[in-house]
Amino acid sequence: MRTLYLFCSAAPPVFNVASVIEDAQRRGWDVCLGLTPTTARWLEHGLDGLAALTGHPVRVEYELPGQPDPWPAADVVLFAPATFTVVNEWALGLTGKFVVSMASQGAGKRIPTVMMPCVNDAHVQHPAFGTSVATLRATGVRVLFGEGTYLPDAPGAELPGGFPWGAALDAVERAGREQAGA
Repeated sequence: MRTLYLFCSAAPPVFNVASVIEDAQRRGWDVCLGLTPTTARWLEHGLDGLAALTGHPVRVEYELPGQPDPWPAADVVLFAPATFTVVNEWALGLTGKFVVSMASQGAGKRIPTVMMPCVNDAHVQHPAFGTSVATLRATGVRVLFGEGTYLPDAPGAELPGGFPWGAALDAVERAGREQAGA
């Protein structure tokens, strides 16, 4: 079975993560879920259920030295939703968060890595965002930002049609097929 590392940061689409995991599992993925600390606080009452759903511990931090890695190796990494903060931390190599560090390492190990941001129009206006997107793309990360994937909304507005989780999982499928054919 193929293994997907699904990393999430604190944005409203994360509240649908259980159905996203189920969709990925129907597509044949063994899902390992990693969260930023804030996201873990948002989902704290459901973490045991998410661990049961995936069959793996939900992780927010590294295992202690000498402890075995509780996850199988990743075939593909998906970071979605990726907030403005996470996108910029990742691009700058600021890996204080477990999931940002793991995503950086995944790309560095040439594991197919997909990222879909969840930002609003005001975030996109900041020059750091465009620079960060370009930096991540230059490192081989497939950034799903633009027509046909993710387009930002107005601050405080709901995305028409919701967060495009299906497009993110479709990109994971393509990345997995390409990796298998490599």
